[in-house]
Amino acid sequence: MFNMLYYYTKTHIFMKKMKTLFAAALLVLGGAATASAQNEDRVPPYWFISAQGGVQNTLNKDFNNKKTFTPTAALSFGRMFSPVVGARLNFNGIWNKATAMSTINSPETAHYKYNYLTSSADLLINLCNVFGKKDYYPVNLYLISGLGLYHAWHNTEAADLANQAYHLTNTDVKTRNTFNGRAGLQMAVDLCKHVAFNLEGTYNLHAGDQTSFNKDNHQFVLLAGLTYKFGMQKAKAEPAPVEPVYETRVDTIWYDDVKTSPRVEGGDMTWNVFYEIRESEFSDADAQLAKIGAFLKDYRDCKVTVKSYADVETGNPTINLKYSEQRMQKAVEALVEAGVSRDIITASHYGDTVQPFAENDKNRVTIITATGLKDVKDTYTVKKFRTEEKQVRVN
Repeated sequence: MFNMLYYYTKTHIFMKKMKTLFAAALLVLGGAATASAQNEDRVPPYWFISAQGGVQNTLNKDFNNKKTFTPTAALSFGRMFSPVVGARLNFNGIWNKATAMSTINSPETAHYKYNYLTSSADLLINLCNVFGKKDYYPVNLYLISGLGLYHAWHNTEAADLANQAYHLTNTDVKTRNTFNGRAGLQMAVDLCKHVAFNLEGTYNLHAGDQTSFNKDNHQFVLLAGLTYKFGMQKAKAEPAPVEPVYETRVDTIWYDDVKTSPRVEGGDMTWNVFYEIRESEFSDADAQLAKIGAFLKDYRDCKVTVKSYADVETGNPTINLKYSEQRMQKAVEALVEAGVSRDIITASHYGDTVQPFAENDKNRVTIITATGLKDVKDTYTVKKFRTEEKQVRVN
């Protein structure tokens, strides 16, 4: 219990010293970057390459206060595609150290060393530009998320510890490969146009104990280094303002003038009323009477003619003349009752002396015809123009 308390106390003191150093670096580098910042030619897209060094910890449980920090290095190559989004290919290694617990003298632990290399494709999100209102800031904070491969080799010490009754699995000396997930943050401070100082902390999780020779596959990496940016687009110089010069121009504006031309249009409609033998009743005529009423409303100087007939193959000329007369009279009465003026109606009957249709049964008929005139206005367009003075800018 005393060893555990001592270990956690030393760890707390170490982290406190790192925070103090980190704050001092921010103060010095941030002031320098602000003094030298020029936005125009630092906005993405651009390429970059980074070299970093620092420490890593496998985060193993260690009950004997044995340090598991080892030096590490990283090399990255990538591109910022926009002020917010970028990507990089990162290689991190080479030295690593882990702990093994004794199966006899628990909780005694021992260290073993091996080599590792992590290759990862990382997505970079610039949090300052996500939440800020500008495309460029001299100090930026990047969110890092990536996926790659973890490669480990030189496992000889782990194999020796396993032979000394330490709890270890997969202790052969072959190389190990597995997937690696990464998440972290990087602070970058521009020192000049092409160079930035960066401080990065990432958390790595390896997929299983095949890579790190025991169960604890968590790894924390703290790195600091320099980033060199290249391939930036040069800022376009803004032209000097030019005083506008105007001149007066006379424009010809064409337009369509709509004209109307009055004319008189003639119209007519015909209505045939058919009868059964010896019938003269004027029935089922409401729809046609409505059409005649609409026609008389739309046209002027209207005339209505009523002509009644009888078929030649039934009856005799005297009876047929009588039937055609009755049909004429009832048709005229229906028209007048519907509202047609008697003054515009001309009526006549022909018995069977005239047969208007080739089919005999159709000649028992009254033919009503309405004619009239309508005043119509035709519209047409004429091209016209007018002149108009305008102030036009000439430069």
